[in-house]
Amino acid sequence: MAPAPREFDLLIRGGCVIDGTRAPRFDADVGIAGGRIAAIGDLAGRSAARTLDAAGRIVAPGFIDSHTHDDQALLSQPDMSFKVSQGVTTVVAGNCGISIAPLRENTPLPSPLDLLDASAQARFASFADYFDELGRTPASINVAALVGHSTLRVMTMTSLDRPAEPAEIAAMSALVEEALAAGAIGMSTGTFYPPAVKASTEEIIEVGRPLTASGALYVTHMRDESDKVMAALDETFRIGRELDVPVVISHHKVQNTPNFGRSTVTLPHIRAAMQCQCVALDCYPYTAGSTMIRTDRGMLDGRVLIASSVPHPECAGRDLGAIAAEWGVAEPEAARRLQPGSAIYFLMDEADVQRILAFDETMIGSDGIPVGEKPHPRLWGTFPRVLGHYSRDVGLFPLETAVWKMTGLTARNFGLTGRGTLAVGQHADVVVFDPRTIRDTATYESPKKPAAGIDAVIVNGAITWQHGRHSGARSGQVIRRDPKAPRRTPAAATASKAAASSMPNEAAR
Repeated sequence: MAPAPREFDLLIRGGCVIDGTRAPRFDADVGIAGGRIAAIGDLAGRSAARTLDAAGRIVAPGFIDSHTHDDQALLSQPDMSFKVSQGVTTVVAGNCGISIAPLRENTPLPSPLDLLDASAQARFASFADYFDELGRTPASINVAALVGHSTLRVMTMTSLDRPAEPAEIAAMSALVEEALAAGAIGMSTGTFYPPAVKASTEEIIEVGRPLTASGALYVTHMRDESDKVMAALDETFRIGRELDVPVVISHHKVQNTPNFGRSTVTLPHIRAAMQCQCVALDCYPYTAGSTMIRTDRGMLDGRVLIASSVPHPECAGRDLGAIAAEWGVAEPEAARRLQPGSAIYFLMDEADVQRILAFDETMIGSDGIPVGEKPHPRLWGTFPRVLGHYSRDVGLFPLETAVWKMTGLTARNFGLTGRGTLAVGQHADVVVFDPRTIRDTATYESPKKPAAGIDAVIVNGAITWQHGRHSGARSGQVIRRDPKAPRRTPAAATASKAAASSMPNEAAR
């Protein structure tokens, strides 16, 4: 006689659920079947093919990394251990104007496009080709992707050191429309970077015209995060208004010593804009950023740590000042000799970082660069750092708020239907962690160390990380823009937040 079929593929027993809505935590079992959440509540006596004991642990939605450069790593490093080990089950790729598609074969990549993954040479002429490849060779986590404006400039312009001409703008706009049709969730810009620094506001608006009909996102690494940060914010808001689309401010910060404390000005300005248009923001929980090796003085005003260098790989992990002294040259010249590569820049104040993190609507994004042996520790440590250091130890916000900032809030702002909360019918992206011990262990000296306190990570119903090891599962999915999703408005966004905070979890009753 054949055994009776199991009701669940996986049953998580005895945990304390934080469901990603900011609602108070509650004790419940979670049953998973067919890659979806099938039941939440007292599931004693229910059968399962596999059981996971979560006593004393938090059971939460898998974390969504709102800002990544994982475009090529999803294919070249498909286990994605640097993300799944910290509880991340979904990444948003294609940020800062940099995307893997559309790009022609053998296209020279100016910095920072070359930071996507120097070891991989894959090129995809269209977003549809990129998504098809991810479907054929899935990674261990899900991905939603933006099309990058700098990538479009590389594809269409004979020279990047000028504003685009009308024919070039039309060609870029057509590529945006093609990417959106394939499922891209929006367009990103990085006007801070050389490939796009000459782009005018009007160019960005015209290139982004296809966003309007679909309500897709405009996501930006702004033109300035230092002395001219307020003007950069106003440009960002204007682009969103002109296109009538939601805006996401990437890795909001105020950098360089003269600007320390200016978050007390930028955050109220952002809050005021939120009252009349859809604006979101994310940040990472560190006082140092990381990007391409630059030679401009503003970026070299603080400590600079070399993360990777193509001509001098032996310099990874060393301070630029020490390298310059050894070579007998000024720091800008040493930086020039180290290019191309990436570096870590200590340019922010801890009080600003905490103020931005604590801002009610701030999402969490790692902005890690998945190349080299000495990356910024945020690549491996962002999410446990928020949960352990900033929520538990510093007391910046309750654990329910911390989880919401990296799950439900992010899913809402990016339109990731079926993700970000634990509720019946949602995709079974789940993380189980110990709230007493979760912490980041990655440091600037040893940046590639997995987090402590992560018991298990489940992606679309498959246990992918457990007992400090990768299971080998690769059940990640491509999350395409949902054309039927309702368009967000400022009023609707406020209402949805209030409703999520007060709504009882019926499945747990």
